[in-house]
Amino acid sequence: MTRDFTSVGVIGLGTMGAGIVEVFARNGIDVVAVDANEAGVAHGREILAGSTGRALRREKITQEQHDALHARVRFTSDLADLAGCQLVVEAVPEQLELKKQILGRLDDIVAADAVLATNTSSLPVTEIAVATRDPKRVVGMHFFNPAPVQQFVEVIRTVITADDVFEDVKALAERIGKKPVIVGDKAGFIANALLFGYLNHAVAMYESRYATREDLDAAMRFGCGYPMGPLQLLDLIGLDTAYEILDTMYKQGRDRLHAPSPIIKQMVSAGLLGRKSGRGFYTYSAPGSPEVVADAQTPSGGVPAGVDLREVRTVGVVGSGTMATGIIEVFAKAGYAVTFVARSDAKVADVVTTLGRSCARAVEKGRMEQADADALLGRVAGATGREALADVDLVVEAVAEDLAVKQDLFRDLDRICKPGAILATTTSSLPIIDCAKVTARPQDVIGMHFFNPAQVMKLVEVVHTISTAPDVVATVQDLCARTGKVAVTCGDRSGFVVNALLFPYLNDAVKMLEANYASADDIDTAMKTGCGLPMGPFELLDVVGLDVSLAIERELYLEFRERGYAPAPLLEHLVTAGYLGRKTGRGFRTYA
Repeated sequence: MTRDFTSVGVIGLGTMGAGIVEVFARNGIDVVAVDANEAGVAHGREILAGSTGRALRREKITQEQHDALHARVRFTSDLADLAGCQLVVEAVPEQLELKKQILGRLDDIVAADAVLATNTSSLPVTEIAVATRDPKRVVGMHFFNPAPVQQFVEVIRTVITADDVFEDVKALAERIGKKPVIVGDKAGFIANALLFGYLNHAVAMYESRYATREDLDAAMRFGCGYPMGPLQLLDLIGLDTAYEILDTMYKQGRDRLHAPSPIIKQMVSAGLLGRKSGRGFYTYSAPGSPEVVADAQTPSGGVPAGVDLREVRTVGVVGSGTMATGIIEVFAKAGYAVTFVARSDAKVADVVTTLGRSCARAVEKGRMEQADADALLGRVAGATGREALADVDLVVEAVAEDLAVKQDLFRDLDRICKPGAILATTTSSLPIIDCAKVTARPQDVIGMHFFNPAQVMKLVEVVHTISTAPDVVATVQDLCARTGKVAVTCGDRSGFVVNALLFPYLNDAVKMLEANYASADDIDTAMKTGCGLPMGPFELLDVVGLDVSLAIERELYLEFRERGYAPAPLLEHLVTAGYLGRKTGRGFRTYA
């Protein structure tokens, strides 16, 4: 029979601990809230009051519920006050010896049948458990921040956790409105093991000055729909916490991708911990404030001194597929005259028909006036010969992702296009310099990586090679802004920003599944509910296509020669079997 927890203790009243207190109290459970001293207790009380006060003002709870919640919480700085608790959750700083010491002290305080839980996000639960006289009653209960909002809880079962303890804690998590996912005792568990590799990679990009902090964050927000960019998220988590998690994961798994980027340790040593200290990757108006203020790294905006923009009034697009059609619509909607080139009259007609349907839907839904739709279509002209591009100011190619095909096209564009015309490629993975080098004007060649569907997605990766002229970069950045896009700028290397951060994370998820650590459903749940991502990794892989994903991962592995980027064998096997995701009806899941 599942035990009925009516009294719970929480040790450590920082943001996480106070949030856990609120979760239990909000669900009718009496809570003994403990911190090391009266200052810590007062801080915890303040956090709880602030959170419940906001909920009250926003009418998420009534005054009666607010008062009842606070009546269930007893604050203290004496561990002995936990004597009557049936469950105690520690949420102290992520330090192994401190957690072991606290759980060891609880042996002499709580009843023999009380359950002891650790909220560690990365430390070995087994090692914490054996610091007690009865490690069978110790379990991991990893809440996510902010605990009152996040539904996800990882319940960590060690090899010694008693079955009834595990089942009772899982049932409790469900009772308090959480979605528990059961995992074994491995560094980082599910969410952090996948999340922190991605965050660490983003820091390495920033540290090498491959992209600015603003562009890294914008890339993942607008390119993947993430609620926060990686550096913003690290500032929220706290760089000291992030360092401890990465260091623990590296020591357990010896995966170089989890070795904390050196700048993280340097920033921690300098006291630049993120929001809580008022400065991390960004600078904040005050410690604890979410308001970002300008600092020495903040982009000045505008055109760089000494650079004159090239005039762009007419645009050419080569291609007739989904991406090309979306790009045509983007430019035509922004007022540019667009000439597109397709392989046949039938393809030209298909593009015009597709554009007409898109405009009709926009008019029907009230997003566009009929006159504007007619004007948009009037700005578009199709052709089957590339000679029609002779006088355009910018050409964007969106043909097959095949280097030989693109090089043949760029040789032809070099012959056809007028001097000073900008030649852009939408490639998502091929080296742009390989397209530039076949022309006599490599300074005019640049990457404009739109995201699909181009008319909806706001992100464009502006990719410069070592030969691209500064005025070309500035002109394309300005053009993106004029078309309503968010431009992020980076150098010419495989994956650019988004794919280079996204696909190693997806690959890590496949490896986790391959190792039978967790199911695809649990991993997807962890990343959606625990990290707020719009899709879980396996949902996303099936949408992108496993063959496309494998091709990108192979490119990244060849570029960086990083062992951790080698595609997971399971992904290779699925592609070999023809299980490519939604488009074939079967990938990591089977579709009707």
